[in-house]
Amino acid sequence: MEVVTGAMGSLLPKLGELLKEEYKLQKGAKKDVQSLTREVASMQAALGKVGQIPRDQLDEQVKLWAGEVRELSYVMEDTIDTFLVRVEGSEPEVNSDGSAFGALMKKMLKLFDKGKTRRQIADAIKDIKDRVQEVAQRRSNYKIDDIVASPPSSTTIDPRLSALYNKITDLVGIDEPREELIKRLEEGGDAIKVVSLAGFGGLGKTTLAKAVYESLRAQFDCAAFVSVSQNPDITRVFKKMLHQLDHKKYAHINEASWDETQLIDELREFLRTKRYLIVIDDIWNIQSWEMIRYALVENSSASRIITTTRDFDIAEQVGGCYNLKPLVLESSKILFHRRIFGSEEKFPEHLAEISMKILKKCGGVPLAIITMASLLAVPSKMLNPSEWYEVYHSIGSGLGDSPSVKNMRMILSLSYYSLPSHLRTCLLYLCVFPEDYEIPRDKLIWKWISEGFIHRKNPDDSLFEVGDRYFFELINRGLIQPCFGYQDIMITHCRLHDMVLDLICFLSSEENFVTILDHMKKSVSSQINIRRLSLRKTKADDQSTHLASMNLSQVRSITAFGTDNSGIPPFSRFGVLRVMDLSGCHLGENSQHDLRALGNLFHLRYLGLEGTSICGLPSEIEKLQFLQVLDVSNNIGLKELPAAVFKLRRLMCLYVDGVCQKLPDGLGNLTSLEVLTTICGHGNIIQELHKLSRLRVLHIWLYDFSLEFEEAFVECLCKLQNIETIYFQAGCSFGSMDLLGKRWVPPRHLHSFDSCLLGQFPGVPEWINRDHSNLSNLCELRLFVMVLQQEDISVIGRLPSLRSLYIMSSHQTERPLLIGADGYRSMKAFNLSCVYSGQVLVFQQGALPNATAVELDTGVWLPRDGGFDLGLGNLMSLGQLSLTIRRDGVTVAEAREMEAVQRHALDVHPNRPNTTFQMEPPIPDHLSDH
Repeated sequence: MEVVTGAMGSLLPKLGELLKEEYKLQKGAKKDVQSLTREVASMQAALGKVGQIPRDQLDEQVKLWAGEVRELSYVMEDTIDTFLVRVEGSEPEVNSDGSAFGALMKKMLKLFDKGKTRRQIADAIKDIKDRVQEVAQRRSNYKIDDIVASPPSSTTIDPRLSALYNKITDLVGIDEPREELIKRLEEGGDAIKVVSLAGFGGLGKTTLAKAVYESLRAQFDCAAFVSVSQNPDITRVFKKMLHQLDHKKYAHINEASWDETQLIDELREFLRTKRYLIVIDDIWNIQSWEMIRYALVENSSASRIITTTRDFDIAEQVGGCYNLKPLVLESSKILFHRRIFGSEEKFPEHLAEISMKILKKCGGVPLAIITMASLLAVPSKMLNPSEWYEVYHSIGSGLGDSPSVKNMRMILSLSYYSLPSHLRTCLLYLCVFPEDYEIPRDKLIWKWISEGFIHRKNPDDSLFEVGDRYFFELINRGLIQPCFGYQDIMITHCRLHDMVLDLICFLSSEENFVTILDHMKKSVSSQINIRRLSLRKTKADDQSTHLASMNLSQVRSITAFGTDNSGIPPFSRFGVLRVMDLSGCHLGENSQHDLRALGNLFHLRYLGLEGTSICGLPSEIEKLQFLQVLDVSNNIGLKELPAAVFKLRRLMCLYVDGVCQKLPDGLGNLTSLEVLTTICGHGNIIQELHKLSRLRVLHIWLYDFSLEFEEAFVECLCKLQNIETIYFQAGCSFGSMDLLGKRWVPPRHLHSFDSCLLGQFPGVPEWINRDHSNLSNLCELRLFVMVLQQEDISVIGRLPSLRSLYIMSSHQTERPLLIGADGYRSMKAFNLSCVYSGQVLVFQQGALPNATAVELDTGVWLPRDGGFDLGLGNLMSLGQLSLTIRRDGVTVAEAREMEAVQRHALDVHPNRPNTTFQMEPPIPDHLSDH
């Protein structure tokens, strides 16, 4: 669903449902719905064309019409949904996709049987139809279809053109990547070699490719540098390539009427015996590359190809991916100061602090640095700190309108307009978050779902799975930056580059998509229907003053960040709210907000109350029959949930804390639930859990342990066939146990298993030893075992997708455990903690070939067993090491000697890994037998 289409994506299916015979619409109303459906579908198609053209290239009448349609679509959806939430006492079953629409419509049959209600909906539909026809007439009067079908001329100047003609001496920070690329290209012998430059828009890919090209072209028989761009004319690309390869022979190639096949044949014949260097710049889709690749013959002449792209997926498919990094701070400073003052020597010290603040926002992106410099390289601003601070505060707000800022947005917007329409909406939504904010991946996806941005093509996919694919596609296109969790293995958050934030804030403002209220005190006319509201940390009085003048009745989403509760509008001012995230705002004791009023927000899909100091939830929450996500985590005073929560049949995600120890009966009613974290596993809860067949994520505290409990719990887990993540914690000590025994067969979806905080397994669990066929997707494993044997090391190493292993062991084997080259091929983070023992682990040649982070808690391997060396030098990808040496049974001198051997191995390691050493004293006797 593209931003200009408003609510069209979810509106059309709802209109289709209304046409079904069982809903007994009045005859006239049914015809109106049929007419309305046809017209809405037609308008959606027209808006799809509008969305493919950059906004600044659209006719003003087209913009006005698109805005009118978008606003009308919201009104239509709100009208239909208002009828849905009026269904009295409905507790319908839920459709397979977790939505309640079809089920609610069936429950409306009784409502439709009432003449008054049938007349009301008929009148509402007729009113909507009349308004749609008015808009449709304007579409015809403005000749919208003709305008959008004829995009602007292709003669628009490409703002990236200057990158091709920069002097090498003017470039900054390019020497190191240029030399690295040249070194890569020189490797590979006589075979053809491809290196694909990938990176964020404005990072300097074209500039770097041109610099390498100019450095190497004299070494080749022929060379060409061609750009592909978003909508390439492949015939023209081939002709340009031929002309550059041989100016004389192909002087008149542009006049030739050859088709693509003839041009490919000509290129292959020309290149067949030559050593060539060709740069294919700015690839936007893999199909363009594949077409060009046909022409680039492999001739064993040590030919080289360089490509550039903003899409990391494309770079991987092309091959030889080189991830271009931002400029380091020193290079950023040189470029910035040189652009403003001509040299670093002329830079005034009184601007040093604000200069660093601006450079931090630029994030090492040359385009951003040059843009900011151009804003300040004006005599009236060059030495004025207040002008610099004004520029600094404007970055990321979308408010700047200088030619330089517009040029930067134009370059970045190429990436935006290359996105499929559904991804544009998801990207624009990110402007509800402040700059530098680390956005939780899972909660972001749930908000997309609650807003109606996620649409499935395959009915077997869950909405969250589709949203997850959207998330990673935005990462692969370089538009959001991944933030990793523990040991940089799993992507748990993301953030926006300030320049991308600036772009989407600008686009969002143009489309009235999100309204931001922060220290900039953006003024909003009370006549504008605000659709999404983002409240930033401001003075409560200032915020209240601004909010008092706003029309909030049409707000669909409100997100607050560290806002005083007095700055949050009364809940009664919201009529059609879908998403409310007040995480971190104080709503507990002395708050002016009555939580009982939440029960009137009938449209609500997402309710975020994390860390709001609440001590309870009102029973009125049971009225929120559309609710899909409820987050009440991090509220220490919340000791129990009301039974009303378990009447929310459409709830898909429930975040609570382990401190919430009392859950009433009824958990099994939440049959749509996919995520449940973190609950206390008392007996009655275990009995209910097995009914949650869609559950993917389960975090649970276990307080009981008996034979009856174990039987019930294993039986429960065996029925959860969609489970992907299991995280156990213990409310008491279980000692040595094998909770799941031999009976549990892990589902094929299992991605993460963590029982470290539960208790000790006697050894590696039977379900891992027994069969690996069900564990092909297991990426993360965390265990606490009594004794870790050599065979256990081999078994775990055969798990094909395992990327992160954390294993604790409490007893030592007689000989060191060995890790060789025959396993752990996917491992990125390896952690062995030998608590209460001195177990030794040795890495042989070829071990952990892709592991970047290793953490060891080990004993001392005495010389009589072969030497002190742990084989750390064999870990060829090692980047980070934490090593703790326990000196049980050995002297301090022996322990120090072992440490010295490891330090030497790391000193000569080619990666020079970041290392932390720690020496532990002997374990006291009363603990060593633990």
